[in-house]
Amino acid sequence: MKGLYQAAGRILVTLGSLSVCSGVTAFFPVFSYKPWFAGWSVRIACPVWNGALAITTGVLLLLAYRAWTQRHLWEATFTFVILSIMGCPLHFAIALESALLGPYCFYSFSGIAGTNYLGYAVAFPYQYAKFPIACVDPPHYEEYHLTLQALDLCLSFALLCTSLTVFIKLSARLIQHGHINAGVQWHNHSSLQPSIPGLKQSSPQPPK
Repeated sequence: MKGLYQAAGRILVTLGSLSVCSGVTAFFPVFSYKPWFAGWSVRIACPVWNGALAITTGVLLLLAYRAWTQRHLWEATFTFVILSIMGCPLHFAIALESALLGPYCFYSFSGIAGTNYLGYAVAFPYQYAKFPIACVDPPHYEEYHLTLQALDLCLSFALLCTSLTVFIKLSARLIQHGHINAGVQWHNHSSLQPSIPGLKQSSPQPPK
């Protein structure tokens, strides 16, 4: 059981860090300083705050894993897991909508030029395969944009699955024992062990 919490905490921290990096990178189209081409999904910065939420959840889970009997850490972890579950579907929906709408750039298509989303110039949803060089500035923004949105879709889904796993485990403990402190039962059991004179007692181990 403890191994699951440790693995989930590390996964949340890793995926959350990748999500923050993806959100920050989106502000620099094709690694250039052209913030005026940042679309509405970038301005919302959903990958940044959802990634930060996942990192916070993962750190709390790792701290609760190390301090196995600290009730306040488990309660804080449970709260942030719920927030992470709520944020991941929004992260997924924004990334999907942004991928279908296409990047915000200076486009040239069929004699029409302008600065807007490609989905407003090309038939919606924007088809990346048919119009790979519609963005004039920044160049190659289609591939850059699609890569970031695909990464955000995968990250949001993975974060949702990990958060749901932790939530289900903690909820099952709450229903079964009336609390979410994973160390209470083990701590109470170890404190009730009889003391036999002359017998060397081994230190109790937390449940696996």
